[in-house]
Amino acid sequence: MTENEYREAYEKEHLKCADLASQIADQDARIKQLEWELGRIKNNPLWKFSKPARMCMHWVIRQKDRLKRCGTPKKAAEKIKNKLKEKNIRRRFGSRSFPSEEEAALQRAERFPRMVKISVLVPLWNNDPQYQREMLDSMMNQTYGNWELCLADGSDAEHAYIGDICREYAERSGGRILYRHLEKNGGIASNTNACYEMATGDYIGLYDQDDILHPSALYEYVKAINEQNADYIYCDEITFHNGSIDKMLTLHFKPDYAPDNLRANNYICHFSVFSRNLMDGAELFRTKFDGSQDHDMILRLTDKAEHIVHVPKVLYYWRSHPGSVASDISAKPYAVEAAKKAVSEHLERHGFANFHITSSRAFATIFRIQYEVLGTPKVSIIIPNKDHAEDLKRCVGSILERSTYENYEIIVVENNSASPEIRKYYQELVQNEKVRILDYQGRFNYSAVNNFAARQAGGEYLLLLNNDTEVITVNWIEEMLMYAQRPDVGAVGAMLYYPDQTIQHAGVVVGLGAHRTAGHVHYKQFWQNVGYMGRLCYAQDFSAVTGACLMVKKSLYDELDGLDESFEISLNDVDFCLRLREKGLLNVWTPYAELYHYESASRGLDDKGEKAQRYERESEHFRMKWKKVLDAGDPYYNPNFSLDRSDFSLKVEG
Repeated sequence: MTENEYREAYEKEHLKCADLASQIADQDARIKQLEWELGRIKNNPLWKFSKPARMCMHWVIRQKDRLKRCGTPKKAAEKIKNKLKEKNIRRRFGSRSFPSEEEAALQRAERFPRMVKISVLVPLWNNDPQYQREMLDSMMNQTYGNWELCLADGSDAEHAYIGDICREYAERSGGRILYRHLEKNGGIASNTNACYEMATGDYIGLYDQDDILHPSALYEYVKAINEQNADYIYCDEITFHNGSIDKMLTLHFKPDYAPDNLRANNYICHFSVFSRNLMDGAELFRTKFDGSQDHDMILRLTDKAEHIVHVPKVLYYWRSHPGSVASDISAKPYAVEAAKKAVSEHLERHGFANFHITSSRAFATIFRIQYEVLGTPKVSIIIPNKDHAEDLKRCVGSILERSTYENYEIIVVENNSASPEIRKYYQELVQNEKVRILDYQGRFNYSAVNNFAARQAGGEYLLLLNNDTEVITVNWIEEMLMYAQRPDVGAVGAMLYYPDQTIQHAGVVVGLGAHRTAGHVHYKQFWQNVGYMGRLCYAQDFSAVTGACLMVKKSLYDELDGLDESFEISLNDVDFCLRLREKGLLNVWTPYAELYHYESASRGLDDKGEKAQRYERESEHFRMKWKKVLDAGDPYYNPNFSLDRSDFSLKVEG
């Protein structure tokens, strides 16, 4: 720089400083002016005279603010209760859940039949030094000792301290920490593959550079390997911020392996550990899926795994900070397209074609998957009915007027109606070639009525439907059929709403509810909610779906001899779904087939008199028949959730 250039640059900076100084002076003057005006007000006799009134007014305002914050005394008590609940959560799942010195010593001393070596892979890049040390400390503190930590560092020269920290820990690790500095940063996928090249373990674990493992994580995983022959393991996780795992943002309690959930949403995520035998080559992560390389990897390896085990404990803490995916997916916008490509390739491997993947309203990487409907198979819609002409008119009318799928028949099963109105409506209905009326004369038995109609149905698919429903989405049949056509699927259920727009059905969990038989999750939540971890926005696997709107292949229905007629009114649908599950089939619920359900308008509620007694008898029958299933717990509902509530509330610790 010449002397003139230097002088010009100096003058520019000098002018900037002068301008800033002028602005500061102006603000100081403004402050002084306001202080003077405030002093005049306070010294005014009228202001002094009105002090009691102002104090009274401010007291009223404070009470209003307090009520806004705490509400009524009942709400204030609820707030206190919630604070205690938060403390309980921190104790159960945060740092206080770490093993005591005695517990840790017992875990370190335990000798499993298979003391497998776990190679934990951590790709490094320009990490924060504090995060780096905390990550390394959480490995050094593992109570299971047969591990190695493989570190491949792509950090630049400005972050050379990462190498210094790693070498320091490597010296203390007794050879268990392996460090390699890469010539250049190749991205997450490439750097992780470099870690994998260093690994010598029987099992491989994937761990992010700024996260934290529970001290018992590897111990619990090796326990699962020994007790359940696990070849792919994952756990529950918590997102935390402000440098403390006790500052929890999100608690993610996951279901057991659910392929439809995984296609729509990488719910498995952390902490994945898997047998090296699942690898079909040297490339763990594929660079073309950078940003969603873990979703691609999980889809590939779970396809091959024989014993996928979910450890329902919080063993992984995912740090949220600016620039991390845990904080905001927009930090890595390419991840969305990479995830779509990963799911697309996975679906193609499974023989699917002409599907469509779009982001859901819940989150950019939570997907709606629309499968191709193959051909136009006939669907038989079975509707039991007794009287209730208006309900049936609304139901059948909505099917005929709104359905875009054309190859269906409606079978109305008449059962002992007495009203002249329904007979008149039947005469109108039979004029439509799509509608048949069958006469079932026995006493009402929901299972028997549907079985009677199913034997006479002409469709390849049966759609059991209550007469107190009303179609909302015009492609509801297609949305259910796309799943029912799959060879791995048993029953398919729909999203059902009450007329007030709250949810009646969004999947069934066994063991849920006061009777400990089965219950609907997200019950009575408003329709615009995205649900727990976005679960109201994508198709997923459940133990059961409601028979109020249930589609199944007729061949499967016949193979199982239909609904069990010993369940006359209740739980026959859940029993049917569990029998499908015993055959190794999935039961799928989709939020994209939507109907209103004017629940129990036809038969009333089961909460009084003989109806209540009958429901209790059927509940006891169900509990006896499915005792082993109930004792084991619903695989699609995390055992940390309460069975007393349908909103994914945590279980109260006894």
